[in-house]
Amino acid sequence: MNVWGNKIKISIFGESHGGGIGAVIDGIPSGLTIDTDFIKREMQRRAPGQNKLSTPRKEADEVEILSGIFDGKTCGTPIIGIIRNTNTQSKDYRKNLLRPGHADLTGLLKYGDSHDFRGGGHFSGRIAAGLVFAGAIAKQVLKEQGITIGSHIKQIHNVKENSFLDIDNLQKDLLAELTSKAFPVIDDTIGEKMQQEILNAAADKDSVGGIIECAAIGTPEGWGSPFFSAVESQISSIMFSIPAVKGIEFGRGFDFAEMYGSTANDPFATDGNKIFTATNNNGGINGGITNGMPIVFSVAVKPTPSIAKVQNTVDIEKMENTTIEIIGRHDPCIVQRAAVVVECAAALALLDAGLI
Repeated sequence: MNVWGNKIKISIFGESHGGGIGAVIDGIPSGLTIDTDFIKREMQRRAPGQNKLSTPRKEADEVEILSGIFDGKTCGTPIIGIIRNTNTQSKDYRKNLLRPGHADLTGLLKYGDSHDFRGGGHFSGRIAAGLVFAGAIAKQVLKEQGITIGSHIKQIHNVKENSFLDIDNLQKDLLAELTSKAFPVIDDTIGEKMQQEILNAAADKDSVGGIIECAAIGTPEGWGSPFFSAVESQISSIMFSIPAVKGIEFGRGFDFAEMYGSTANDPFATDGNKIFTATNNNGGINGGITNGMPIVFSVAVKPTPSIAKVQNTVDIEKMENTTIEIIGRHDPCIVQRAAVVVECAAALALLDAGLI
C-alpha cells in the first residue's frame, strides 16, 4: 500500500512520464487558512530546469487542487493536488537495458511487464513533487503553532560546511533566509565550491551526492512516544520515501561513535522558568520524545544514478551482459533540489506526531 501516516494519511501517485503526478493528504483539520502562493513557492524550489546545476527538463510544476480546500480554507476532507507532466521525452529510455543504480530491475521483479520504465516510472524522483505539495500544507499548519522548518546543504561530494549544531542559539531567521536561496548554504563562499564540484562532475559525464541537514525550531516538548512511534522513527520512515536518500542521522549521529559520554551528553540547565540543554548533540529528541530544543537531523543523498559514462549492465531481452551509456536529461546532483523535499517530508512527520 502506498500510504504513509497515522493521524494524517499521505498517498502519492503518478509516473515520471505519465499524464501527471500528485498527492492526497487526509486528516488535515477543517478551517485552516491555506496560502496557495506559498505552495507555489515551495513547488518552484524543487522544480526542474531552473539553472545549469539542474536537469534541462523544464516543468512548471503548478499544482491543480482538486478537492479539500474551499475559499482559501481546509474543508477537513481529503486534499488532492495534481501536477501535470508537460515536457517528457520517453524515447530516451530503452526497456531492455537495465540502468545501474535505478529501480529498473526491482520494478521489473515486482510488477513484471506492466512496470513503467520511462524515466523510472513511479520510482522517479519526480514523484517527490507530491510530497512537496502535501508538505507545503503541513508547513503552514505547523507555522500557526510557531514551528519553523529549514535546511541547508551541509556537504557536496567532499566539500563541507558547518552544522546547525555548531551555531549558538540557532534562530528561525536563518532558516527562513536559507529557504529563499536557490542554493541553500550558510556560507556562500563554500557554496560556490560545492557548485563547482557539481559542474566538474557534469563535465566528466558523472554525478555527485551530498548531505542535507534539516532543523525544526519551535517544536513543543513532549511530542512522540517511545520506540515504534519515536519522533526519529516517524521522520526516518518518511525520509526514505524520498528517492536517493540512503542514510539518516539525528544530532551528532554517527559522530557519537567517536565521542565519550562526557562530551556526547547534553547537560541540563534552567533560566528559572524552563529547562533546556546547554548543547544539542541529540538533535532535540530523547527517548523518542521532543525535548523542546531544535530538532536537527541530516540525510545522505546518493549521486544521481543516470550518468553518461559507459557502465556494465544486462540486456534483459537477450539475457546477455552488455554496456549502457544513459542519454536524456538528468541532474548532475539532486541535492539542491531535494532540500525542500526533506523539509516538507519533515513537516509531515512532525504534523503527524503533534496532532491530537
